[in-house]
Amino acid sequence: MKTASARGHEQIVKLLLDRGADVNAQGGEYGNALQAASARGHEQIVKLLVDKGAGVNAQGAEYGNALQAASFGGHEQIVKLLVDKVLAQFAIGNLATLHHYV
Repeated sequence: MKTASARGHEQIVKLLLDRGADVNAQGGEYGNALQAASARGHEQIVKLLVDKGAGVNAQGAEYGNALQAASFGGHEQIVKLLVDKVLAQFAIGNLATLHHYV
C-alpha cells in the first residue's frame, strides 16, 4: 500500500483497504502509507488514510512522521489537514506540544 500511496494510485489504495490491508503497516523508505502520500502530495489519499484510522503521529523512515513529510514537500493543504487532525486528538491544554510534530 505504501507504493500505491506514494504513486497516487487512489483506487488501488481503496481496494487494498477494502481487502483488509493494515493502514498503519510500517517499513521501507516512507515508513507507512500516510507518510508516503504526504511526502508526495497526494491529498485525496491522505484524507482516505486518515479517515481509515492511519496514525498521524506514527514515526518512521526518512521524514519522521506524515506532518514532517508534507512540510518537507511543501504540501500546504496536507499540512493543514494533518494539523487539524493532530489538534482534534489533543486537549486544548496540550497545544503547547504541537511544535513537537512540526
